Amino acid sequence: MAGLRRGRRVMGEINVVPYIDVMLVLLIIFMVTAPLLTPGVQVDLPKSGAKPLEPKQNTNPLVLSIKANGQMYLNVGGSTGQALSADEVVRRASQALQRQADMPVQLKADRHIDYGTVMDAMVLLQRAGAPKVGLVTDVRPDHRSGS
Repeated sequence: MAGLRRGRRVMGEINVVPYIDVMLVLLIIFMVTAPLLTPGVQVDLPKSGAKPLEPKQNTNPLVLSIKANGQMYLNVGGSTGQALSADEVVRRASQALQRQADMPVQLKADRHIDYGTVMDAMVLLQRAGAPKVGLVTDVRPDHRSGS
């Protein structure tokens, strides 16, 4: 019996080479798929219950407002109370952004407007040259309540 114990030793180490191979394969998969997951449109979305952002001094934002009936209004150029076509929105917004490139751009849409209309408005602002669009919401006293 003593001879058997000397010939065989218990191996107390773990072979980590297969684990390293699996880790490297997963790393490559994540590196390839991560750029595909980034969204195409950059939007600064407000978080529920967050404090309002402090406006930059001496900077009036470009605001595109959309009423429940889908009419669009800009706060710059000409009559601000007049409904505008999509081409007019792009023209006026691009002129304002050419005058002041760092002007913040905000989108105010009625809560009954569908998501597609909001996305179309964001595309118009992007065509006008807006790098980022902020969505404006009302602050609720109790953000935990529904609707």
